[in-house]
This record gives sequence, C-alpha cells and structure tokens, in this order.
Amino acid sequence: MKLYNQILEAIKESETIIIHRHKNPDPDALGSQGGLSEIIKASFPTKNVLKAGGPVGDLGYLAEMDDIPNESYQEALVIVMDTANTPRISDERYSKGKILVKIDHHPNDDAYGDIVLVNTNASSSSEIIADFCFYHKEELKMTTKAAKLLYAGIVGDTGRFLYPATTPKTMRIVADLMEFSFKPDEINRKMTEMSRKVAQLSGYVLQNIDIHPSGVGIVVLTKAIMEQFGVTDSETSAIVSLPSALGEIVLWGIFVEQPDGHYRCRLRSKGPIINEVAKEHDGGGHPLASGANAKDLHEVNQIIQQLIQVAEQR
Repeated sequence: MKLYNQILEAIKESETIIIHRHKNPDPDALGSQGGLSEIIKASFPTKNVLKAGGPVGDLGYLAEMDDIPNESYQEALVIVMDTANTPRISDERYSKGKILVKIDHHPNDDAYGDIVLVNTNASSSSEIIADFCFYHKEELKMTTKAAKLLYAGIVGDTGRFLYPATTPKTMRIVADLMEFSFKPDEINRKMTEMSRKVAQLSGYVLQNIDIHPSGVGIVVLTKAIMEQFGVTDSETSAIVSLPSALGEIVLWGIFVEQPDGHYRCRLRSKGPIINEVAKEHDGGGHPLASGANAKDLHEVNQIIQQLIQVAEQR
C-alpha cells in the first residue's frame, strides 16, 4: 500500500489535480476518472479538480469533460486513469504538469509516470480507485456520486461480473459501493440499453460472423456496413461481447473500419492468450481482452491468421 500513500500525499500537496483517461472511453475509463474526481472534491473542497479528455460519445450520462486552459497544468498533479500506453491518452497535455501518476489495471508495458500504480489483479481501474478510497477512509470521502461512477466502471469491465477478472475482492468492493444511495438497477439498465440501429447491427453480426474451424470468430465491419446501419465506431462497443454466446467460438476479433481507412480491432478470448497478438499491431491490453489497429485489410488478415494460430495451439 506504499503507492496508495504516495498518491494520497501527492494529492494533498497539489492545489490543482487534472485527471485524464484513454481515448474512446468506456465505462471504466469514465467511472474511474469521474469517481476519483468526486472523491477528491469531497475530501479536499478547496482543491481545483478537473477532468480532461475528448468526446465521451453516448456515455455522457456518466461524466462530461472540463474545459481546461493550458495554464492550469502549471504545478498541477496529473493523474492518468485506465490507460496502458501514452499514445492512447486522451489530451496530449498530460505531460505538462508537475507530477504525473499512472493508475491502471492493464499490463504495464509502458511504465510512464513519476508514480506508477498498476494492479493487473484488479478487475478494473474503478476497483482500484474504490479500494484506494476505502483504504484511506479516515482521509478520503466516498460519495454517492463517486460510488455510482465506480460501480458503473466495475460493471462495465467485468461484463456484469461474467469475466474471469471478477474476484471475491471485486464483489466485496461492489457490496461496499452499493451501501450508498444510488440505484444499481438504473445503471445496469442504462448500460444494457441500445438504439434500434445498434440492435439491427447486432442481428447482422450474429448472422454474418465467420467462424473458422479452429474456433476463431471474425466480424469485419466496413465503412459501407457502418453507413448501412447508421452507426458510429463508439456504438459498436455494444456488440463486442455478442460472439461469446456462441459455444463453438473460442476467441474472436471485431474489425471496424475507421473514416481514414484503418481498422480498429477488438480482440476477445474465452481462454487462449491474445494480448501478444495485439502488441504486434499497435495495441495491447489484457490476456483475454485486447485492442489493436490495422492499417488496412491486409493487416486485418494478418491478425486473423495469428488468432487462428493461437486457437490451434491451445
């Protein structure tokens, strides 16, 4: 818990704290960022606490970002949440502060920061922040709003407690968060809601997923398909877990073409380790849940062949 103490001291010594997270945020990125912000505000009301980052897509019900002038970074403590690699940090000014702290649960392949707190045993960065607050319960105040955000982050990154990263400690922390007066069922319902166009895309994915004999599921969503259903890249996050329902699938990749022609690759697995494949293609992440990028369909096919090799070696 030495790192917890170091981070608390850094917070105490700083008048301005700016909290960043990764691009294309998910509930854990926003939950940990917003949850930590609310905890610091409640615990140290005179401090200037700001949230930095780009658009949050359809997750605005969790958090919105602050408009931060450049001069705010002078002498600021900067904390980056849930971001394994510096190129993924939303807002490049993260390096302009006085002290940089990294808090994450992904493998620490890019150990940036003056203080680095990485716990790969945690289900999520939101779990780490909740644990940090409860550990320092004499000095840090959990609030209903913070508990709601952290709960959402944990639910998001555990797949509603279905993923292997869910541990007894995860559930104990969730139980403590649920002692606060937010409504978990409302969060759960909001996180499962989807628009009609995303529901139609879900049907398309299940009907058109290509399953290799090795158990690799493949979904390629070109710009033409995206336009056909009227969906954006951020909306495709809702369909990432769909292939897991198919028993013959061992691991899968969903490849979404971006406006500039490259493909965002979401890789998932029920057992075989896939993050090493992601690392070879401008990405990384957890052993069973990773992201990567492919410059074109040729590289997409390279990734698919590597996934097939992984599946065949299991």
